[in-house]
Amino acid sequence: MTIFTGKLAWALLAICWYVIRYPFERHASRTRTDQSRRDAAEWFRMAVSAIGLGGLPILYIATGWPRFASYQPMTVQMLAGMVVAVSALVMFRKTHLALGKYWSVSLDIRDGHRLITDGIYTKVRHPMYSAFWLMALAQALLIPNWFAGMAGLAGFGFLFFLRIGPEEKMMEERFGSEYITYRSHTNRIIPGIW
Repeated sequence: MTIFTGKLAWALLAICWYVIRYPFERHASRTRTDQSRRDAAEWFRMAVSAIGLGGLPILYIATGWPRFASYQPMTVQMLAGMVVAVSALVMFRKTHLALGKYWSVSLDIRDGHRLITDGIYTKVRHPMYSAFWLMALAQALLIPNWFAGMAGLAGFGFLFFLRIGPEEKMMEERFGSEYITYRSHTNRIIPGIW
């Protein structure tokens, strides 16, 4: 498989990601937020993640930069990237459907927010993050450039490791013992592991 195949597969992943998210983003913009923790640090985390998961791969696809970090991909790598990308999109869609009107791009709690513990949320507390980790892994496999390919793992990792603690604290403050009980029998992002 060629470098073009990986670029095309990544572009399709990005387009499908947006198609899944768009209706929820529109609906969320019309739903009142009861509590938000979108401070300057949160905006910075989201910007770093967006650059790693979107900005740098787009720059590479459009210009080939940085050329020194490019390599010839293996067919098995491209096929694995496509499988991971499809898995990420399936999980991404299931997460959005489960959250419905409570979905948010950031640390927000909506009016009348209830704790979602069914569907995909019976397995892990943060399946949206699981989907993003899969997307970042798919990017690393599909973009045959050490810099642009790995940027998703680095960018999203930055957001994840700095956001997960405050997010879980916010959920515990909002839902109290209900969240503590839920947290005690689910893993964060990998079922049965972590």
